[in-house]
Amino acid sequence: MDNEQRLHMYKQMVLIRKFEDKAGEQYGRGKIGGFLHLYIGEEACAVGSINALRAEDYVVTHYRDHGHALAKGCSPRAVMAELYGKATGVSHGMGGSMHLFCEKCHMMGGYAIVGGSIPIGTGIALGLQYLKRDLICIDFFGDGAVNEGEFHEAMNLAALWRLPVVFFVENNQYAMGTALARTAAVPEIYKRAEAYGIPSQQVDGMDVDAVYRITHEAVERARRDGGPTLIEAITYRFKGHSMADAVTYRTREEEQAWRPRDPIIIYRDRLVSEHIATYEELDAVDREVDGIVDDAVRFAEESPEPTEQEMYQYVYAA
Repeated sequence: MDNEQRLHMYKQMVLIRKFEDKAGEQYGRGKIGGFLHLYIGEEACAVGSINALRAEDYVVTHYRDHGHALAKGCSPRAVMAELYGKATGVSHGMGGSMHLFCEKCHMMGGYAIVGGSIPIGTGIALGLQYLKRDLICIDFFGDGAVNEGEFHEAMNLAALWRLPVVFFVENNQYAMGTALARTAAVPEIYKRAEAYGIPSQQVDGMDVDAVYRITHEAVERARRDGGPTLIEAITYRFKGHSMADAVTYRTREEEQAWRPRDPIIIYRDRLVSEHIATYEELDAVDREVDGIVDDAVRFAEESPEPTEQEMYQYVYAA
């Protein structure tokens, strides 16, 4: 990576953080309905991995999907409008927070069913292979999905057919309110790939540079017909499972222990220590992002609601 790309990744992480903070605020004001699952703390996972892709590569993910959509290049305006349920949203106001979809950006959706994205991403990879496209798909899911049957079925087929897919587990320690250690006999998720002969690796999901390096290796392997890889990123969500979560299942001491590992703080200090930017220059980036997020809120507020007739569009694709 050159310095420009690293600064771009910093800006993307700040955009996701500030976007999520604002989304939570607007949810509290009753402007956003339904469920809202914030990505605060996990920014390095989406930004590091998606920056290892080409623009034409594909992403499919779970319902904590705002960060992936923004990292893939979706308009902050259109993403915020979707949270508001407005017609100008990425899914025309029909999907909301958990179903962000942008064909132009090759963001193939967030999926509300736990593990539901896994066979879809595998199917996209099969399609790319069948069409002899020099492209790959990153398939994101959480630690709570790895005990689902879809995970094992998809891993088996991807290995058997050497599909161009990277399985990316965002292990934020909890499936809703249940700790991984209570549900997994072997909590090191990356080891499960051994059963299918798939290369795998665990990475610090709070370190955007490390995520980029590991994902880049996996992406290039897949592009060279090397088949799938399983990456387990160890990360942490600083907020609850959703805005409705009182977070009574973990201690304040645990939360405070993770705070110094904030991926944005770590990266700010690294960029300064490596003389890539000054704190003043990074502060200017922060202020620029403030403007982008405020503009996204204004756009969502001023956008029209979908019409009743639009409810019957987008149901089937020709």
